Amino acid sequence: MRTRLLPVLIVLMAAVLLALGLPLAVRVAAAEQQRVVIDRIDDTARFAALAQFVSEPVEGADERQRILQTELEAYESVYGIRVGVFYRDDRALAKAPASWFLPREGEGREAFKEALLGRRSHDPPQVWPWQDGRVVVASPVVRDGDVVAVVVTDSPTGEMRSRTLRGWLLIGLGESLAMLVALGAAFRLAGWVLLPVRVLDAATHDIASGRMRSRVAASGGPPELRRLARSFNEMADNVEDVLEQQRAFVADASHQLRNPLAALLLRIELLALELPEGNEEIASVRTEGKRLARVLDDLLDLALAEHTAADLQLTDIAALTAERVASWRPLAEEKGVRLTQDGSPAVTGWADPVALSSALDAVVDNALKFTPPGEEVRVTVGADGTGATVVVADRGPGLTEQELERIGDRFWRSNRHQNVQGSGLGLSISRTLLTAGGGSIGYGTHEPHGLRVTVTVPRNPPQA
Repeated sequence: MRTRLLPVLIVLMAAVLLALGLPLAVRVAAAEQQRVVIDRIDDTARFAALAQFVSEPVEGADERQRILQTELEAYESVYGIRVGVFYRDDRALAKAPASWFLPREGEGREAFKEALLGRRSHDPPQVWPWQDGRVVVASPVVRDGDVVAVVVTDSPTGEMRSRTLRGWLLIGLGESLAMLVALGAAFRLAGWVLLPVRVLDAATHDIASGRMRSRVAASGGPPELRRLARSFNEMADNVEDVLEQQRAFVADASHQLRNPLAALLLRIELLALELPEGNEEIASVRTEGKRLARVLDDLLDLALAEHTAADLQLTDIAALTAERVASWRPLAEEKGVRLTQDGSPAVTGWADPVALSSALDAVVDNALKFTPPGEEVRVTVGADGTGATVVVADRGPGLTEQELERIGDRFWRSNRHQNVQGSGLGLSISRTLLTAGGGSIGYGTHEPHGLRVTVTVPRNPPQA
């Protein structure tokens, strides 16, 4: 969620900085050009005052004209700005450099025409740093109320554009620093906003994993998320109460039904004494009664497994597995099935030894039930990343893809295996026992046929 929230905050902050920086950059460029224009206006006004008293040029040149020409040449030499005083008919009264002529069209001609109307030319178009433009300013020379000539300056813009670029560089540096500050603020803001979400996600994962007592401390973040945390805690309390009532009901019902069922089975045995030997109906009733007793025992084990907290210990998984394999080997030999163990001889993990033993018993028992005589059930101990694994692979008929999705559900059994003894709760109890200790159980196909069950327990110690 942070990866989705941060880009939104960063884009918004970048948009704000651009919205502030772009007008500021335009303003800096405009201010630099306005500064140049004002300087040229002052210069043209001074030259217009000098040219105001210069009479028409005659042979032998007027002294005032020579002074004006000298001023223009000195001005062009020092500043590199072309300047000239032109009569209404484009004749030059004085100019520098001598090779410069008033253009027939363009900005210089437009400024000249405006000055002939008795007013200073309008501000020239904005010259940007990437343009090689010039700034042309014209002022009228007025004598006795009439415009007799026009002073025109044609300025290069290299220095002006350099100053604009330096100003833009400072703006860019300031924007970059502001963006870094904004990034830091965005990370802090995202962390503050998402802290309750992360805590809520962790608590939700704990509850989904069977740790029903996990709760959220509603102490940080926005008010809406704190209210969500409180609502989540109330929901978790209600769910825990409902599950506890369900477990208690299953445990009580299983326990209370055992005595009447035991009495019923005893009466069936007494009744069987009065019937002929080998009566099929009484044998069927006896079988169903024993199956019901196993279901009640498994229900009670399941309720206790869901209610009891795991006592995690650092356990030698290989040694524990070898012990369970040795316990089941006599039954395997009786059925004509080879029960073997291989893999790593020393693998440790954090598990409840009693719960893991019960889970392994259920898995091995299930494998022996469905493996025909002459085939093999192989138990392999190993390590997979952060977990210790026990893989039980049989050579039974296996399950289809649809059946693999349902295996482990309570009371579920494949339609093809309804004649095999069992209640359909053994693998459910195994999953409950393993989940309580942070472990898991997975199912897959064992090629070319059979079922592959993988029991995993963590190798790292549980976090406080």
